[in-house]
Amino acid sequence: MIEKIEHWQSSLATTTADFKRAFEHLDREALYQKPQAGTWSIAENIQHLMVINSSYFPIFKQVEEGSYQKPFIGNFGFLTKAIGNMILKSVDPENPKKINTIPVWKPEKYEEKEQEKLLEAFEAHQQEFSDWIVRLKPALEKGQVIHSPANRLIAYPLEMAMDIITTHEKRHLAQAKRVLK
Repeated sequence: MIEKIEHWQSSLATTTADFKRAFEHLDREALYQKPQAGTWSIAENIQHLMVINSSYFPIFKQVEEGSYQKPFIGNFGFLTKAIGNMILKSVDPENPKKINTIPVWKPEKYEEKEQEKLLEAFEAHQQEFSDWIVRLKPALEKGQVIHSPANRLIAYPLEMAMDIITTHEKRHLAQAKRVLK
């Protein structure tokens, strides 16, 4: 499990560095400029990642404390793995199909007051997420199943959640980079 934890942490660190390298030279206007209606700006891609990743933190806290109640669907390993694999494929950067996010994960749910420091806030957020991965090692080793923060009927292994989250970040990095083209 240590190798997987290191892999996820490395992925977070690389994605964070890639976001900073690609966008730190931009001013606020460029970060928030939408290339066209119906697409997200660079800033909105970053905000979306922070909103969605943070939505897992209450679940992580419950898992860490031992108070998390696995949903009924979590008792069916084959089903939770199938659901997780389906979500993982849908967020893959190579998947060309556009996916609309649910309202609870929209970028406008991001509540940070100092929008000018978005990349710094993202970097701090990524470090917090990385810290959670280490703290969840015992649950990861036990094969803990969690539900999606958006819907208790969607459950997958915690390990797969980490794969989904880190892959999803790469998808939005690619999406944000397309805004510059």
